[in-house]
Amino acid sequence: MRQSHGQDISPADARERMRDEILDDLDEEIELELDDSRLAGADSDESAAFRKHYFRELLRLQGELVQLQDWVKETGHRMVIIFEGRDAAGKGGVIKRITQRLNPRICRVAALPAPNDRERTQWYFQRYVAHLPAAGEIVLFDRSWYNRAGVERVMNFCTDSDYAEFFRSVPEFERMLVRSGIQLVKYWFSITDEEQGMRFRARIEDPLKQWKLSPMDLESRRRWEAYTLAKDEMLERSNIEEAPWWVVPAVNKKRARLNCMAHLLSLVPYAEVTKPEVILPERVYHPDYTRQPTPEGMTVPQLY
Repeated sequence: MRQSHGQDISPADARERMRDEILDDLDEEIELELDDSRLAGADSDESAAFRKHYFRELLRLQGELVQLQDWVKETGHRMVIIFEGRDAAGKGGVIKRITQRLNPRICRVAALPAPNDRERTQWYFQRYVAHLPAAGEIVLFDRSWYNRAGVERVMNFCTDSDYAEFFRSVPEFERMLVRSGIQLVKYWFSITDEEQGMRFRARIEDPLKQWKLSPMDLESRRRWEAYTLAKDEMLERSNIEEAPWWVVPAVNKKRARLNCMAHLLSLVPYAEVTKPEVILPERVYHPDYTRQPTPEGMTVPQLY
């Protein structure tokens, strides 16, 4: 192996650099883990054995997700995955782990903001349709058209007529998606009253996570029972054979992530895709090439 200036690199140095590259990639998950556990009490009862098991399984499942991604691209499969649940239920955490090692051109996240004035006058499902996948794509909805059955209902952002029309329309809308060839998977992340309260308090105390608490989140805490009634009605009225709801027990974040990822993989008949061997071409050297120094003042200060 050679460096750009032409000096030889020993096989031992090459192996060490490769090891550093792999560890740097794994550190990304460790950083997420430290972010989860920064406050005392978060998952504090977990044993060291389970944490090791969690990381082993997480990496194994992420490897399977890469195979799933390759199969989706190869076959032109289209997939929509909906993540719903109460505030602080852990939807964002599992979405991060699913997408962490996937190609964002194939697997992307749709997290739509509140509708603007123009979108409020559209057919309700219209702005979601624009984010549906083309052939060979996976779209993860971090909240979805089920906003109408949840937050809009509880916060009185829609009329009784809008709410009734949603439940008349949503089964047919989803059956239409499935008939068109889209695989639709719907997850509800379930946590207890006590667990949500603890997670909200942790966010209040953590300056790096306070941004996650909106006035809407705080109001949802007060209206816990109203959200429960809305959730129960939503699951009952929109659980169709073509696209059933799947409930993920999510009090333990790590178990919820592994269980959701494993279940998702079980729903898709993916197979390993044979790919051509990748061969790194030899670096071409020219005797008159000289790498120019970086102009003074353009280098980022080396503080670390």
